[in-house]
Amino acid sequence: MDRYAVIGYPVAHSKSPFIHEMFAEQTQQALTYSKVEASPEDFCSVVEGFFADGGKGLNVTVPHKERAWEMVAVRTANADKAGAVNTLFLLDDGLLGGDNTDGVGLVRDIEQNHQRPLKDKTVLILGAGGAVRGLLPRLIQAAPARIVIANRTVARAEALQQLFADEAAIEVRANNNLADLRPDWIINGSSAGLQGEMPDLPASLVTDNTSCYDMVYAPGGTVFQHWAQKHGAVLALDGTGMLVEQAAESFFRWRGVRPDTAPVLEALRRLLSVG
Repeated sequence: MDRYAVIGYPVAHSKSPFIHEMFAEQTQQALTYSKVEASPEDFCSVVEGFFADGGKGLNVTVPHKERAWEMVAVRTANADKAGAVNTLFLLDDGLLGGDNTDGVGLVRDIEQNHQRPLKDKTVLILGAGGAVRGLLPRLIQAAPARIVIANRTVARAEALQQLFADEAAIEVRANNNLADLRPDWIINGSSAGLQGEMPDLPASLVTDNTSCYDMVYAPGGTVFQHWAQKHGAVLALDGTGMLVEQAAESFFRWRGVRPDTAPVLEALRRLLSVG
C-alpha cells in the first residue's frame, strides 16, 4: 500500500495518523500513515530516505517546516509566501514539491465549519512568527477589511508587514497598544500560545461581536480560549478544526479525493476529551 507519514521532533503526540486513517477508510483509499521522528540534523536525510524507499507523501510539523521549505524544488504559491512547508509530495518528474495547507485549514474551519465569513471583517492576529506567516497568504485571500498584527517585538511584525505589502495593507501594533481596537476576530498565533501562556491583552478587545481563535489545541481548552470565554466572546475556538482541515487539504493533494471532515473532527474531539 502507498505509504505516508508525519515527520517532526518530537512527533509522538501527533494526531495526524488518527486523522488520515479515518480519511482513508472513509474514501476507500489503500494507504498507511505513520509517525517519523527526525532531529533537525537528520531531517533532510530522513526525508530523502523516505521517498527513495517508495514513500508517497509527508506531513511536516515543528520544528521542520522552514527547513522543508528550503529543501523542496517546487513550492505552491501558498507555501512560497508562507516561508514554510507542511506537506511534501513527489512530482511526476521525481522532484520534491511542497505545499502549506495551514492557512487553508484555518480559513476553511472558520468560514465553512462555523459559517463565519472573514470578508470585510477586522482581524487582529497575535504573534509574528512562522505560524502567522503561514496563515497570512490564505487569510489575505479571504478579504478582511483590516488586518492588524500585534507582537511584543514590533520589528518582527513589521517584517511581515513588508513581506505582504503588495497584497494587503497590514497594520502593526505592539502588544501594549491595543486598547482602542474592537476586532471581529482575534487569532492567537503567538509563541506564548505554544507554551500554554497568555499574552497580556486588554479585556476591552472583546465585545459581544468578537470571535476568538487559538491556532493550538489542548485537552480541556487552551488558556486563550478560557480568556476569550471569560470576557464574553461570541466564539472561542481552538485549533482542532484547523488541524483536521489542513490535513484534508494535504490528503486531497496526495490522493485527489476530498474527505468529509465533519465526522473526523467529531471523533478527534472525543479522543482529545478523554486523552
